[in-house]
Amino acid sequence: MHLQNTPLRRISPVILVNLDPTFTLTKENKGIIMRVLTVIPTYNEKENLPVVVERLRKAAPDVDILVVDDNSPDGTGQIADAMAEQDSQIHVLHRTVKDGLGGAYLAGFDWGLNEGYEVLIEMDADCSHQPEQLPSLVHAVEAGADLAIGSRYVPGGKTENWPIQRQILSRGANIYTRVVLGTAIKDITAGFRAYRREALQRLNLEGIESKGYVFQVDLAWRSEQAGLKIVEVPITFVEREVGASKMTGNIIFDSMRKVTTWGVSNRVNKLKKKLGK
Repeated sequence: MHLQNTPLRRISPVILVNLDPTFTLTKENKGIIMRVLTVIPTYNEKENLPVVVERLRKAAPDVDILVVDDNSPDGTGQIADAMAEQDSQIHVLHRTVKDGLGGAYLAGFDWGLNEGYEVLIEMDADCSHQPEQLPSLVHAVEAGADLAIGSRYVPGGKTENWPIQRQILSRGANIYTRVVLGTAIKDITAGFRAYRREALQRLNLEGIESKGYVFQVDLAWRSEQAGLKIVEVPITFVEREVGASKMTGNIIFDSMRKVTTWGVSNRVNKLKKKLGK
């Protein structure tokens, strides 16, 4: 474990951690981390999946991979099966219906927890999350975090090749969510994360109903409310080069609608508690 000399900066219950970007997770320096699983949901990612898996296997050779495919019509699931046949550290979970990003991650978490993994990671299949930065998230959990979020919006974090409208939507959604929910997390919509096993077990995953992209907000906010130790690790988010993004204006609007509902409900409950009702 090699942290930079700069101390951890506390942001409410959230801590910003600056980690050595050259750290590579191997058997020699893996430290106390015993079993790590990266969950990669897929839907029509046949061009991207082999690339991201190859990069991940090089960056973190001891980390296992679970591809959760939602019955992709382009054959992504079959490609994943072929890779799994050649590599015992690659596993595939086939789902018969497209049930949303949150549903895919919940299924992957359930599989990983049942298999005894100690750290479970969320990562996109489209190479927007850099596999080479994954060890920094694992390293943060190794250092004591319950949840390590790969953040675009802390010092050192950034985006590349993103259209200006996407930047505005993402920044705006994060600012709005922070204000409405009162959260200290700067990139609460981020989808590149590492969870400690015990943290997921505390969050009552069976009670989570969020299936779409708002799942990321839901789980992070639950983690903060549960008093878990959360860190934000700076990452570089790169716009996909192959295929089309599945994020739409309607998805963002629906997510913000749910965030508004949660925020209002939370404030009402706090007021009732304050008034002794």
